[in-house]
Amino acid sequence: MKFARFKVKDSSIYKGVLIEDKVKEIKGNIFGDWEFTGKEFSVNEVKLLAPLEPNQIIGIGANYVTKIADIPSVLPEIPVFFFKPVSSVIGPEEDIVIPEGIQQVKFESELAVVIGKEAKNVSESEILDYVFGYTVGNDVTAPQFFHQDGHWTIGKSFDTFTPLGPVIETELDPFAVKVEARLNDMEKQNSETDLMIIPIRKMLSYLTKVMTLKPGDVILTGSPVGAELVGEGDVINCEIKEIGSLRNTFIAAKVEAKTR
Repeated sequence: MKFARFKVKDSSIYKGVLIEDKVKEIKGNIFGDWEFTGKEFSVNEVKLLAPLEPNQIIGIGANYVTKIADIPSVLPEIPVFFFKPVSSVIGPEEDIVIPEGIQQVKFESELAVVIGKEAKNVSESEILDYVFGYTVGNDVTAPQFFHQDGHWTIGKSFDTFTPLGPVIETELDPFAVKVEARLNDMEKQNSETDLMIIPIRKMLSYLTKVMTLKPGDVILTGSPVGAELVGEGDVINCEIKEIGSLRNTFIAAKVEAKTR
C-alpha cells in the first residue's frame, strides 16, 4: 500500500492510501489500527505532503560505492550516523531554502526506511519485520557548515533540508530498486541499493543495539555517487520508481532588512 498525507481545498491535513489515480481517506494510526472513511479524492484534487511526521530522523554517511568491487571487505566497526531535526521535513513540491550567507547546497537522493514497530536488540535476520515501509528522502546538506573536527549536525539541520515523499510504500523489496536523481531534468544519480557499503539489515540492526527504534522513526540509508552542489532556481527530482518522485526547487533565503 501507498500511504500518504495530503491537503484538499481547506487547510486540514488528511491521511490516505493512494490507489491508482485516487486517494482514499483513512482514519486511525497507520502503524496500528486504521480504516477507510469512505471518502476519496482524485490525485489532481490534492496536495501531497511529507507522508508522515517522523518521530526522529537518522542518516548514515558515505554509504555508496560506484561498483560492487569497491565495497570494502572489512566494514566499518562503527558506521557514521547522524541525526536530522524533524523541523527540517518538507514534502513534494515545497521549496528548499538555501541558508543566508551561502549560494549553494548539496542534494542527496536516498531510500528512506520507516520503522513500524518498537525495535531493540533486533538481529539482522529479523529486522525487516520491524519496518513499516519505505519512502524517498533528500538529505540536503550545507557542507560549508560542517565543523572542522568532523561534526555534521549544523550542515544537515536547516529548515527544509529533509524532503520526504511522495508516499510510504509498504510493499517494496528494498534490495531490488534504484535510487535516482535528476537535476534540471539531467540524470545525476542512478544506483542500485546493493552498492551500499553498510547494507540495510546491518545498519538497522546496529542502530537497535544502540537505541530503541520506534514507530515513525525514519532512517536515511545513504546517497549514491553523483550528488553535487546546486543553487537558486535549480530543480531536483529524487526518485525510486516503485515509490514515486520527490520534486523540489531550491530558493535563496529571504534576507530581512536590519533595523538600527
